[in-house]
Amino acid sequence: MSAEISPTPDAAAERLRSANRRTALAVAAVAFLFFAGVIAAQFVGESGMTVLGGAVLLFLVFAIGRVLRK
Repeated sequence: MSAEISPTPDAAAERLRSANRRTALAVAAVAFLFFAGVIAAQFVGESGMTVLGGAVLLFLVFAIGRVLRK
């Protein structure tokens, strides 16, 4: 027989808090990138929106890929 050790409530709460912080950081980074990209696109011109879209897509690919690896 093997006994399965469940994490203590404090450890589970800390992991949840940490995951929430990472999610909030990712959402804040996307929002910052979007707003900074819109402002930069005003100065660069039409091609700026293409660069902004590529940057957001690349960021999301890395963020989602990191989550899926775990």
